Amino acid sequence: MLDDYQQLVDEISAALGAPATLENRDFELIAFGAHDSGAYSNKAGKADEADELPLDPVRTRSILRRRSTAAVRAWFEGFGIARAQAPLRIPPDPGAGVFMGRICLPVRHRGVVHGYVWLLDDGHLSDLELGGPSGPPDPRLARAMETAARIGALLAAEARADEELGGQLRDLLTGPPGGRDTARTALRAALRGAADGPLALVAVTPWAPRDASNAEAAEDYASARLPSPPGVAAVCVLPVPPGPGPAAGHSPAAGLAALVRLRASTALDPARTAAEHLLRSAEGGPERPGTVRDGRFAGVSAPRRGLDDLPAAWPEALAAARAARADARLGPVAEWSAIGPYRLLAALPAQTGPDPVVQALLKPSHAELARTAEAFLDCAGQASRTAQALGIHRQTLYYRLSRVEQLTGLDLDAGEDRLLLHMALKSARL
Repeated sequence: MLDDYQQLVDEISAALGAPATLENRDFELIAFGAHDSGAYSNKAGKADEADELPLDPVRTRSILRRRSTAAVRAWFEGFGIARAQAPLRIPPDPGAGVFMGRICLPVRHRGVVHGYVWLLDDGHLSDLELGGPSGPPDPRLARAMETAARIGALLAAEARADEELGGQLRDLLTGPPGGRDTARTALRAALRGAADGPLALVAVTPWAPRDASNAEAAEDYASARLPSPPGVAAVCVLPVPPGPGPAAGHSPAAGLAALVRLRASTALDPARTAAEHLLRSAEGGPERPGTVRDGRFAGVSAPRRGLDDLPAAWPEALAAARAARADARLGPVAEWSAIGPYRLLAALPAQTGPDPVVQALLKPSHAELARTAEAFLDCAGQASRTAQALGIHRQTLYYRLSRVEQLTGLDLDAGEDRLLLHMALKSARL
């Protein structure tokens, strides 16, 4: 539908004589009109190729990065655009990088906002009547809003199709056996050749509204279209069962599952890219790829050749996300194939507390000893490597290890004791 969106955006640009940009409700770019002064009128009402419209940094960044930043999103939402039923005029704010004013046309369908059309105003739209108590809107603006309504219908239709695919994916991953067969058949028909793979699943946890305490925000979130980056065939929200470890009771209640098409069964790059995009999409995410906020992490399953084995791929993706949260060296996006012992530990049933052997070691006053013990075991018990990794003298290391033995009652010269301590420390992270 990209060509349809572009055509409709171009219609609005031509009708109002201003560069137009279409973004979805998550401020992800869908289409934009050319920023060409030769196509638009200046304040005198004449096209002047020499009178170039100054570039607006916010618009330029949105086009280059395909989305707006969290700060820009918050600034515009502060004007009430998510609740607006009619066009809004937003003044410039050079301090926020918004050098030109905007007219925002909310893109709605059946009362739900699905996106926004932004019109750059270098001043020649200042006399455009938006409508209201003082009178009807300018006829050109009325036509633009009719076009925005057509865009809203297209976005709503896409959202419904995506929701159906998401429901089928949810039933395939967690539904009863009979429902899984039906969902697999429906997904295969919808995905056609892509259903034969290669495929991977991405898990993002936790997944929740931006402000669950705000009823209006929660309702908007529930009706919103889930993000669907390029290469993602279907997305859905699933309950996340408690994981192992002392924090099991605090495991996120929901996670996002994304089915990603791969170019080859040996290359997970598209899945990692989709995971990073989803992390940025959560709550308007940060600008920089590879970073997250609010404790969100993502995991990528091993590749699958088709749909039949996807139910087994979902626990892998969840385990990788949990490992990314547990170990900073793995996150914010972790692959199942790279999480080592967490592959086994994440599959263990939930427990209410750490293994007794590490309870004393996990007290805040002994945090440095726990870190030293884990580093020592990660380095296969090699003292020189451990001391170098921790930046301490070997005698300091030996002293700390002796304290660890005293606190745990374990013998770090014994292989089974080392294994128990290592797994207990890793499990405590989960």
